[in-house]
Amino acid sequence: MTLIQHFGSAANLNIHLHCLVPDGVYHMQDGVPAFHGVRSPTAEQLQTLLDQIIQRIMKALTRHGALIEEEGMTFLADMEADTALAPLQSAACTYRIALGPRAGQKVLMLKTLSTQSTQQPQSSQAYCANAHGFSLHASVRCAMNQRGKLEHLCRYIIRPAIAEERLARNKDGQVVLMLKTPYRDGTTHIVMSPLEFMQRLAALVPRPRRNLIRFHGVLAPNAKLRFEIIPGNKQNKSRELCTVRNKFS
Repeated sequence: MTLIQHFGSAANLNIHLHCLVPDGVYHMQDGVPAFHGVRSPTAEQLQTLLDQIIQRIMKALTRHGALIEEEGMTFLADMEADTALAPLQSAACTYRIALGPRAGQKVLMLKTLSTQSTQQPQSSQAYCANAHGFSLHASVRCAMNQRGKLEHLCRYIIRPAIAEERLARNKDGQVVLMLKTPYRDGTTHIVMSPLEFMQRLAALVPRPRRNLIRFHGVLAPNAKLRFEIIPGNKQNKSRELCTVRNKFS
């Protein structure tokens, strides 16, 4: 299961993917699907996987006209963008203000912690890979009996863009957003006017009729084993199967 997220902790436009992947495969055994676990990936395997992901992303962007390859060089194409959302999205990517008297400036950041207090020891980079500005993080794992941890992980990857408990208004009527995790320079909050905050929210709204949750492999809508492994009784499975067939007919 892949969930497409458009946002970062500072309500900035930051498109990334969260994937929930079974660490094994299903195989029919005596007419019943049996799960076979696999070994943990090695650093070389993760790096190879990341290289394949990068190649496919670059090919997809080139196929859709977002990138142009000429003489061994790759550069961004001049695509026609939505004239209303393009400046908002561009500003949201760079932590800047799109419209208003402070257009082009960066949003106000409050540093309430010292740099030393935010420095943490380097964590282990096991099951992580980085290349060409892309990163792959695969160190979070839930065992079969850790249902609470699995629920916590699912809630995390499907969380909304803004948490109300991190929002407040100061005495001047400005919107104060507390960061989920302080930056290394000690920044803990960003301050925006109501109009600037609305610009950020508009940039984070996904395009209409775009599914943000995708199912793959054995969990795909038309997978043969899907209704043999998902929870629920036969009646619910049959009803869901009819719904899926009607959707794709």
